[in-house]
Amino acid sequence: MTATITEVKKFWDDRPCNVRHSSKDIGTKEYFDEVERKKFKAEPHILKFTEFSKWEGKKVLEIGCGLATVGANFAFNGADYTGVELSEESLALAKKRFAVFEQEGKFYSGNAEELSSFVPVETYDLIYSFGVIHHSPHPEKIISEIKKYMNENSVLKIMLYAKDSWKNYMIESGLDQPEAQYGCPIANTYTKQEVINLLDGYEVLSIEQDHIFPYQVEPYKKGEYIKQPWFDSMPPEMFRTLEKNLGWHLLITAKLK
Repeated sequence: MTATITEVKKFWDDRPCNVRHSSKDIGTKEYFDEVERKKFKAEPHILKFTEFSKWEGKKVLEIGCGLATVGANFAFNGADYTGVELSEESLALAKKRFAVFEQEGKFYSGNAEELSSFVPVETYDLIYSFGVIHHSPHPEKIISEIKKYMNENSVLKIMLYAKDSWKNYMIESGLDQPEAQYGCPIANTYTKQEVINLLDGYEVLSIEQDHIFPYQVEPYKKGEYIKQPWFDSMPPEMFRTLEKNLGWHLLITAKLK
């Protein structure tokens, strides 16, 4: 039986994504800076995928802003930023981050499956959602709602978990789990064809696969980047080939048909 949106919300309220990426006092500049450094160190492909500087002076809507690590970078690069978040705990930290760094942005709390019921419908240049939609009980509803905020020039950039991936094979073997914290209620995975099926009514411009987390977990929690021995012994070009073919993240760019 599929988990409810209430269960999903409780999971992320109990421990917002990346909230433990820093040992500094939560809500301080030092805390947010460390969270950002750790996130982009572990997931450097985000920087290329977002193309922050491209959205200067443009309207950006992020579905599932979390702690606004990415959102703050959109704003820093001059975007007119709006963030949406299901978890009230995450949203509080997102607002705190913008306040601490004296940035401007708009924030809305709610279930993105019902986006147009709480976010004013207007056209955005970019709709961005990284690692969020696959946690919804009804991802297709979010995809349908997003259309209301796009025109023929709008760009949709999302990340969904890859079914044909190293991590998913480890999960299926009982050797890993979808998220750092145990018990994630929903973590859907997709083949590239299933992504195309989900994005009905969209023209999928590209689907790229990336990201295998190579570090030992316990040292990583302490800020130490020590690779697993099997990845440490692997030549960089071999590891990148593995990421491009068996990465956990499907990086998808689309427009309306």
